[in-house]
Amino acid sequence: MSTAKKTLRAPMPYLGSRFTLLCLGVLCCLLLLLARVGYLQLFKRPMLEKQADARCAPCQFKLTAALLPDRNGEVLALSVPSRTIIADPKVILAAHPDFNDDKWRYLAEALKIPPVALAKTIAQDPSRRYVSVGRKVESGISQDIMKLHLKGISSLFDDSRYYPMSEAAAPLIGIVGADNQGLNGIERGFDNLLQGKPGMRQYRQDGDNNEIALVNYTAPQQAPDVTLSIDKFDQYALYSHLRAGVILNKADSGAAVLVKVSTGEILAMASYPPFNPNNFADATPQSMRDVAISDSFEPGSTVKPLVVMAGLQQHLIQPNSVLDTTPYRINGHLIRDVGHWPRLTITGILQKSSDIGVSHIAMAMPASVLVNLYQAFGLGKPTGLGITGETSGYFPFNRLRCADIERATFAFGYGLRATPLQIAREYATIGSLGVYRPLSITRVTPPVMGKRIIDAGIVRTVLHMMESDALPGGGGVRAAVPGYRLAIKTGTAEKMGPSGKYDGGYINYTAGVAPASNPQVAMVIVVNHPTAGDHFGGSVASPIFGQAMGDVSRHMNIAPDAMPEKPAADNPAPTAGKTMVMNDARAGDA
Repeated sequence: MSTAKKTLRAPMPYLGSRFTLLCLGVLCCLLLLLARVGYLQLFKRPMLEKQADARCAPCQFKLTAALLPDRNGEVLALSVPSRTIIADPKVILAAHPDFNDDKWRYLAEALKIPPVALAKTIAQDPSRRYVSVGRKVESGISQDIMKLHLKGISSLFDDSRYYPMSEAAAPLIGIVGADNQGLNGIERGFDNLLQGKPGMRQYRQDGDNNEIALVNYTAPQQAPDVTLSIDKFDQYALYSHLRAGVILNKADSGAAVLVKVSTGEILAMASYPPFNPNNFADATPQSMRDVAISDSFEPGSTVKPLVVMAGLQQHLIQPNSVLDTTPYRINGHLIRDVGHWPRLTITGILQKSSDIGVSHIAMAMPASVLVNLYQAFGLGKPTGLGITGETSGYFPFNRLRCADIERATFAFGYGLRATPLQIAREYATIGSLGVYRPLSITRVTPPVMGKRIIDAGIVRTVLHMMESDALPGGGGVRAAVPGYRLAIKTGTAEKMGPSGKYDGGYINYTAGVAPASNPQVAMVIVVNHPTAGDHFGGSVASPIFGQAMGDVSRHMNIAPDAMPEKPAADNPAPTAGKTMVMNDARAGDA
């Protein structure tokens, strides 16, 4: 058996020159790379840093918005912790989730969106890394969502605005939107102050959007709390009685305003219908209107005390004057009262709300007197509170040259429009005995200087006359508060309908100050278009006024000032007084 001879190959010779060339090539590449890096680092560094910073991701952030406490420190609006639920579509879709799974269905239910809509939102752009699927989610719900351990689902800190008084102060306080920007009310009017100054966080990112370096950081500045002039108890008292009155009388809307006479601070301002500021998804534009500042009406008989003041100031009448109040015609129009009283004292004109009586006084003086006095008391003039949605109403500056009938109706509140807040300012000025003070929605430190616009003695005289409206025989007897003397004026104004005629229903008023001996507060109640049957201020607005004023007086510890009545035999009979008959309405025209 022959064995095969094995063929042995000689080993390959070692080529040192080829290895050397390879090493030199690698070395040259390294040197070129190092040279490039050195060039960029030493000579192009400022330019590259500038470009890198330009591509940095800026992130603006704020601290929680400031509180809105009432004058006693009770919080009316505050920020509470919440979370924003974030989805990473790239991570989620890579895991091929089943959106009909119990966990995903729970997530959709917690976010109050259908599972199909959640899946569509996530799948809309598979390459995205950030999609907000839920805003303002409560912390407890957010914690439950995180316990699901769903891939690609995370959360970020956020905050939500909470309103403890709910609908009782909703139109006044207002609400904020998804980005915590004020949408209406005080929240919008004071938005810049409540938000403070935002901070800035700027950082660099890599190709996967991961943060790699913090470039710049500016700390945010917390806004100071804004202390309101509102009293939480008074606010709820006015709202609850207004709500009951509007519902009872089947009215379209209503407003109530309470002002501290000595400072002009608004202690309460309520509107109806309301809305829930903590869940306003179903709120209507009408319910979000603040009737007290957004709606203006003809003030009706609430201006009659000013007409009497003007007559006393012009020396056309005396406190004991008696006027002829039989119906008469001006420019073919009959001026008449609801009742029939051939003659009335000046007090009787206010107590019975005589259109004839005040029109006689107005026609006996230059037209400019009432125009200037109404303006001085703030009618038709915006209050400047800084709350959005306020209207200035309508004031006829051309009333200096008008027909006699227009001058007459101007005396009993027609031909101009004012908001409930403006009427409240008018009566606060009456309560301060003729000292006009600007209104404030924030708490102020007394004393508050004002401007005298009429003699204090005249106002005090008219205040005493106004007390008769809340006494037996007056239209506002249902506004009476046991133990207190009230100086009030009721009013009923007809509304103009779509046809341009006064056939659109009625506006009912009761406005006044308490206590009459030393006025502390002024209050106005307005009920718009009652349809339950009664449509006079004394029967619709006065009960609301009396109930609310009783609560307010007791809460503020205002001392009762009503003296017990003396027997009839101890009261001397009133004198007839001076009789003034003005049959020619143009006798005093100038």
